[in-house]
Amino acid sequence: MNLTYVQGEEAARLLREAEQQAAPVNPLSALLPRLDLAGAYAVQRDNISWRVADGATVIGHKVGLTSAAMRELLGVDEPDFGHLLDDMVLRDGTAVRAARYCAPRVEPEICFRLAQPLQGPDVTVEEVLAATDAVAPALEIVDSRIRDWRITLVDTVADNASSAGLVCGPWTRLADAPDLASVPVDLIVDGEHVAAGSSREVLGHPAAAVAWLARALSAFGGGLEPGHVILPGAMTTAPHVTAGQKVEARFGGLGTVSVAFV
Repeated sequence: MNLTYVQGEEAARLLREAEQQAAPVNPLSALLPRLDLAGAYAVQRDNISWRVADGATVIGHKVGLTSAAMRELLGVDEPDFGHLLDDMVLRDGTAVRAARYCAPRVEPEICFRLAQPLQGPDVTVEEVLAATDAVAPALEIVDSRIRDWRITLVDTVADNASSAGLVCGPWTRLADAPDLASVPVDLIVDGEHVAAGSSREVLGHPAAAVAWLARALSAFGGGLEPGHVILPGAMTTAPHVTAGQKVEARFGGLGTVSVAFV
């Protein structure tokens, strides 16, 4: 890690204030050119620890950069991850104030809920499926506390992988769910179809993203716990949303989920 302790503290503070005030900051990669990936994850962990100390609970993780196009855009060859907290969860169909975010976007994803722990450097797709209790249609609200989404890999990693909210639809037991390798999704904004995709967009299979996450966490001495929920990555592009818009995602046989911005 090339950052000094003081620089890491400053980076974490800037991101906290940006989130609290919904006022984005300039890219950390420009402000702190020595910020590397290890330092960025350290900044992320510092801010998660701060939120936990303030009363939040870690309920799972999200995986980002699972599409080849996004990895190519940022010049990386693997995904990244962030944390999900209980104060990020929104009810299906609820209305949320758009002004609480800096520049929100939405991503349709298949959310996993684990019944068994997953840990270690060799976790497989098969082990992920064996450990999964249920899946649900979901929308992730992503938001960059970096001005104008001018992010590099270290910017988004430090910023909790740009995660801001989670909306889950009804849970389906994995045994009753459609084939997760080929779930279609249609993204609807204000009644207009804006994007379509498939679970294949997520590393070929969304469980592959969960397996990657478990392996990545093992490098930090961590793992995935029973009861945790996992957002494995976006199945379509992530459109910007503003106040007055309603977003709905329709996941074929898996169901629908929606959120309104007011």
